[in-house]
Amino acid sequence: MKQETKCIQAGYEPKNGESRMIPIIQSTTFKYDSSEDMGKLFDLEASGYFYTRLQNPTNDLVAAKLTALEGGTAGMLTSSGQAANFFAVFNVATEGDHVIASSSIYGGTFNLFNVTMRKMGIDFTFVDPDCTDEELEAAFQPNTKCVFGETIANPALTVFDIERFAKKAHEHGVPLIVDNTFATPINCRPFEWGCDIVTHSTTKYLDGHDVAVGGAIIDSGNFDWMAHADKFPGLCTPDESYHGITYAEKFGKEGAFITKATAQLMRDFGSIQSPQNAFYLNLGIESLAVRMPRHCENGQKVAEFLAQHEKVSWVNYPGLPGNKYYDLAQKYMPNGTCGVVSFGVKGGRPAAEAFMKELKVAMIATHVADAHTCVLHPASSTHRQLTDEELVAAGVGPDLIRLSVGLENSDDLIEDLKQALACI
Repeated sequence: MKQETKCIQAGYEPKNGESRMIPIIQSTTFKYDSSEDMGKLFDLEASGYFYTRLQNPTNDLVAAKLTALEGGTAGMLTSSGQAANFFAVFNVATEGDHVIASSSIYGGTFNLFNVTMRKMGIDFTFVDPDCTDEELEAAFQPNTKCVFGETIANPALTVFDIERFAKKAHEHGVPLIVDNTFATPINCRPFEWGCDIVTHSTTKYLDGHDVAVGGAIIDSGNFDWMAHADKFPGLCTPDESYHGITYAEKFGKEGAFITKATAQLMRDFGSIQSPQNAFYLNLGIESLAVRMPRHCENGQKVAEFLAQHEKVSWVNYPGLPGNKYYDLAQKYMPNGTCGVVSFGVKGGRPAAEAFMKELKVAMIATHVADAHTCVLHPASSTHRQLTDEELVAAGVGPDLIRLSVGLENSDDLIEDLKQALACI
């Protein structure tokens, strides 16, 4: 099936007389006829459900649709994109381990890695996504367990060179994890370029309507954990907290990663997406292939308008010819990148704040990547925990305005920007 068809059909095939839509299984627990039947579930000898803190049928059906869209072998939903990124990294890296990450990743993820996960004993090295091969090579350590980046960074809009980072990660026997939130599987499928694990904040374009927080992890099924068993004891040696199961042996490279993340991490942290939110997410995914081209079309028109305006000091949009990442965007996302545009107005932070107050259609909101056009000043909101030096390293200067272009008429959006810029 093509992507447009998968958005509608993948993941769920109702039987005769069953619900046409993915049903909401709003239940914490599930009934079985005998303790023996339930015991098989706890031993992972049978498939099924016993407690929604670990798994839920609604969630698994939606995860199966996302897995099909990304071209993976297994997937799971989480309570948020932050939870997805935490689980994906913590599933392979624990106390005493090391992780390499792009320095331009979303500020919340940067803080998760640089502060919270450091407290858990995991070391991180942040590299410029545009670093040389020599600089990237130098970042690896004997205890490096994975490499992490974003297809399109939020809000720096750097385009991650997936193929180059995947090659280097594999040379060192570790997987590449890529957050594909902004591009979505409609515009980019990282597995086709060597990525091993994909994460999403489903709260953004996948949901598309600003109604449900969530996250997802999809495994490509390509990384051979047993070939690097010494690096990944959590996957390649018995898990005594789960009946001595060795995930990579029992579930193979296609299912080991997600099974461990479910049976071990979701069991202990309980960061499950609610079935109701998964239902909303599925509704959003059904129109994803229709919405993304419109977001990209509107984003392109708005970026072209801003690039020609006398009060705009700079514009960053990967779809603009001459943009630093234009060639990489054409390689990985030839049909469009996203609807997010970053720019600065002359006059710096005070002018940016004045401009934002005058907008009538675009609303000031901490959200991004949904049907409504919204605007944000990251340095004073989502990235305010970063120092000025960290802001620069992340590609998020103090004057940066993030404009998430929605599905409205592009002429109306440009008129709104025009009148707001006239006021400063």
